Amino acid sequence: MGRTFDRFQTVKKGVNIVTIGGGTGLATLLSGLKTFVGSDVEDCNVAALSAIVAVTDDGGSSGRLRDEFRIPPPGDIRNCMVALSEDSSLLSRLFQHRFAGDGDLSGHSFGNLFLAALSDVTGDFAEAVKLSSEILASKGHIYPATDSDVRIAARLDDETVVRGETNVGRVGSKIVRLFLEPEGCEPMPEALGAIEQADIITVGPGSLFTSLLPPLLVRGVPEAIEKSEARKVFVCNLMTQPGETDGLSARRHLEIVRRHAPNLNFDFLVVNSQPITSRQSQLYETEGAEQIGIHGSMADESIEGAAVVRAELLSPGEKVRHDPVRLARVVLNCAEKKD
Repeated sequence: MGRTFDRFQTVKKGVNIVTIGGGTGLATLLSGLKTFVGSDVEDCNVAALSAIVAVTDDGGSSGRLRDEFRIPPPGDIRNCMVALSEDSSLLSRLFQHRFAGDGDLSGHSFGNLFLAALSDVTGDFAEAVKLSSEILASKGHIYPATDSDVRIAARLDDETVVRGETNVGRVGSKIVRLFLEPEGCEPMPEALGAIEQADIITVGPGSLFTSLLPPLLVRGVPEAIEKSEARKVFVCNLMTQPGETDGLSARRHLEIVRRHAPNLNFDFLVVNSQPITSRQSQLYETEGAEQIGIHGSMADESIEGAAVVRAELLSPGEKVRHDPVRLARVVLNCAEKKD
């Protein structure tokens, strides 16, 4: 059997962590990890925390702003900024505020508009992210995966090509290869520097094709991760996503990542071991989603060379979500786990 974290072991003091992904999954992990930045708890101290965030969203407020102002979509980055904010009250609530009504502002969040405006003032989206993080008293660094106007596309098993994140998220089971357009987009040097200095690098949780893979397809990013001596941790989703990861096990998630980044080897695969409630199961079944990690992979010692780490990671509530602090502790423990 693999490893179960019933008791959290100690990790070395002052670890540098780089997280990669997008969507609510990355924000959840960041909100847990930030509680250990500069912590007085000797066995769980984070010296530096960085996020490399997917910028391929083309829907909703983010999609509208990227099309109108030719900036990277701000939504996932906004969520990460709020997750890392030291003051989670008024400013954070303001950045997350979404306008209602039927006018031009309808559906836009204030944080997205703020980033768009600051990008226009500074002429640099990455600088706008940095300044916004300072305003929110962020406890970490946020880097767009690339500052290019990049989109995702997928070649399907019938050789057709589907373009755009919204469309790709509906055809996951048919995808043979995911790629970026333009394929030659470059990462931010600061992001590569963070990877080089990392003690732990995480990928996930998040949407496989639309949040996790896009940053790994940016030229130079997978190569930097491969060269890094950091512990590399893949955090598996709790549930499959209808249209994108129907029926995919934890093993298949890793296999698909390896297909797109063949030389990227993970040291650990973190999976939840806690069954969801029957009520949750019924609710998610109506959407076509099922739990990942309880069956199949749970009997494995390792998957794709990664040691399986099991822990009870569910947050209380009707929706199936990771508990941020418990997930953060498990990730931190991976720094000291022996192969």
